[in-house]
Formats: sequence, C-alpha cells, structure tokens
Amino acid sequence: MAEELRVLVTGAAGQIAYSLLFAIAKGDVFGKDQPIALVMLDIPPMAQSLQGVCMELEDCALPNLKTVVASTNVAEAFANIDYAVLVGAMPRREGMERKDLLKANVKIFSEQGKALEQHAKKTVKVLVVGNPANTNCLVAMTNAPSIPKSQFTCLTRLDQNRAQAQIAMKLGVSTQSVSNVTIWGNHSSTQYPDVSHGTVNVNGEAKSIQSAVNDDNWLHGEFIKTVQSRGGAVIKARKLSSAMSAAKAICDHLRDWHFGRSNGWTSMGIVTDGKHYGIPENLVYSMPCHIKQNGEWAIAEDLEISDFSRQRMTQTCDELKEEKATAFAFLQS
Repeated sequence: MAEELRVLVTGAAGQIAYSLLFAIAKGDVFGKDQPIALVMLDIPPMAQSLQGVCMELEDCALPNLKTVVASTNVAEAFANIDYAVLVGAMPRREGMERKDLLKANVKIFSEQGKALEQHAKKTVKVLVVGNPANTNCLVAMTNAPSIPKSQFTCLTRLDQNRAQAQIAMKLGVSTQSVSNVTIWGNHSSTQYPDVSHGTVNVNGEAKSIQSAVNDDNWLHGEFIKTVQSRGGAVIKARKLSSAMSAAKAICDHLRDWHFGRSNGWTSMGIVTDGKHYGIPENLVYSMPCHIKQNGEWAIAEDLEISDFSRQRMTQTCDELKEEKATAFAFLQS
C-alpha cells in the first residue's frame, strides 16, 4: 500500500469544493490505490458547514480515504501537506473595484504563502484556483521563498476545457478528439484561447483545427469571446459561479501534474522566466506545458506566434503586470 498522500483544499465548505472533495477522495485524481488524507480548511464562520461536509465524506465509506480533517486553523491545515489546492478567496462583490478585490486577496494569499513556508513539505505542489488566480498564485509564491517556484501553478485548465468543448461542438466530434488548444495569459476576460497549433481527429484523420473549422471569422471572433466570457455566462444563467466544471478542471490539472501527460501539452499558469514568447519574468502566466511522469513541467518550445496571437498575448500580459504592481503595492504597505 502506498504512503498516505496529504491533500489540503481551502474554501472547503464552498460550492467548488463540494464537487472537488468527493472526486479526490474516491480516487479520480491520484488513483484508486492511493490512500488519501484529506484536509479541509475554511474560515471560522463556516465551521459548522465544514463539519457537515466532513460527515458526508465519512458516510461515503470510500476505501482509499483514510483520514479526514476539518479545520479553521491555518497552521494545522498546512502541516506536512503534499498538495495544496487553494480554492478559497474573497469573491468580487457588486460595486467592488478590482483593486479592492486584489487588496483583500493579497492578505489571504500572503498568509497562506507564509503557512506553506512554515508548515508544508518543501516538495508540496500548490494549485491556486481562487481569483484573481494568477496574481494570487504570485503572492503566495513570493511568501514561500524556500519552496521552488515551479511547484506553484494556477488553474487555466477550465478555460482550456471550455475552448476544447467549443471546438468539439462546432465540428460534431468528442472533446477527446481535440488536442493542443492553448490558453495564454490571465484567467480573466483578457485570456487568449489559441487554436493555431491545435489538432482535431475527424473521421480518423488528424487535421489542424483551423483547417477543420475552416472559418477564421468564427475562430478569431465568436469562439474567443465565448471562452473569455463563459464564466460570466454561467453566473447569469444559474445565478451561481461555475462549480462542477471548475472542480472537473482542478481534477484534470492535478491528475496530469501527478502522473504526467503523454498526449501533447496542457495549459497551466506558471511562473515566467523571461525566456519564452516575449513574456517578462516573474509573472504567473498561462502557457502550454508538457508534463513528465515525475511531475516536472516544461513550456512547449518554438511555437510560431502570429501577429494576431502576439497582440492578444501582449494584452493579457499587460493586465497581469498591472495586477502585479497593484498587489505588490498592497503587499509592501
């Protein structure tokens, strides 16, 4: 029997976690034979709800869920963890300025970064989900200097899944037939879903997505807008944010990071080194990444970038630079 894997989920009494926790606990992410110690953290006002989630997990009688911990104590929750899935964040409320959202989240994620530094294993892998995810990830990483930067990522797999689904529906194929769609930049309305290097299997034949769709007006217009605004469309329709699809994307991201990925690349928000695609260093920017079986990732190299793509990659980069400057001003105040 493998050694127990200690997995922390923050915001554990919330909507996304309600779908996510069950998937992790029953083996959909780390494998059916992997014993799991599931640590759930939320703020003190959510303690009663957290206990209810804990009881439900116990009642599921899942064979590889060996330990369940429900906590409102940050130090306790972050102790000796192997994975941290940072879902909990201050949501943007009606009338709230973006700088106010950044200020609130700087406080949360700087505290969690310090908790990672002080209490987590140095091998911990950190996935930031709470928005603004890219900048929250950068803040947490900055406050955990002894943990390698490559072990911090933020979630853009949801955007990639949305993009793949739009292509698949357009062509009447399964989403598994669509490969190498890339999300560049920020998990926001400036993100750039890029299909220029993607392929699709149509009736057993591999084609470029551009040739299979054969409609650049749609690919450069409606497709991009649909993916960029999908989160808002879900909120408008169901009066709640994406939860089921976000949980699925978190599982996809973690599973690939844990086991590696053999079929093409995936989109991940990663810390930039200033050496790829003209993006400056020390941002958390979504890029196409190959992942080895040991969990090490590497940016897909030497992709040709068109003028159309460059303009959109720069736009989302500029937004991230502005977010970083605002967040770090709060961090230093």
